[in-house]
Amino acid sequence: VYVVWLLIKRQRSSKTDKTQPTRREPIPTTQVHKTEQDYTSVQPSIDTDAAPIPPIIGKCHVVDGDTIHIGSKKIRFAGMNAPELDEPYGKQAKWALVELCKGQEITAYPTGETSYERIVAKCFLPDGRDLAAEMVKMELALDILHFPNADYKHLETPAARKKLSWKRRKKKQSEKSK
Repeated sequence: VYVVWLLIKRQRSSKTDKTQPTRREPIPTTQVHKTEQDYTSVQPSIDTDAAPIPPIIGKCHVVDGDTIHIGSKKIRFAGMNAPELDEPYGKQAKWALVELCKGQEITAYPTGETSYERIVAKCFLPDGRDLAAEMVKMELALDILHFPNADYKHLETPAARKKLSWKRRKKKQSEKSK
């Protein structure tokens, strides 16, 4: 495994930087055999040299139960999903979020991801409450696993999962032909 890694590293460095002389490193004679368990514990590397994304701070305009605008920035809450406005409980979710945010300065910490041209972020009220967590507690949003570092499953109730996990009914044949 180490030998393959070393060869790949050499190829990449020779392609990216032709100005530096190539240095030959000794190839180890022993190979390390890893088990499947060794690979499952490997965490993705984080580029510490990358500049951190600054928080977005300001009063917000609520679009729906999981989307706000702060200035010209469209922000989607990380880790949760609220119903759309045309779905059951969608308007209730929007107006509950309006009440939470009314007149307050929101701090959004972008995760570096985007979703439908919205910045994915964890958003907080001035008192430190997480807006996504508050929406899940009010049974107006559900935890989703798609976003890392945002876990609201423990705040969900079985009633909320049943209430918000609905599916659109299939249109009847007579409605399709109209």
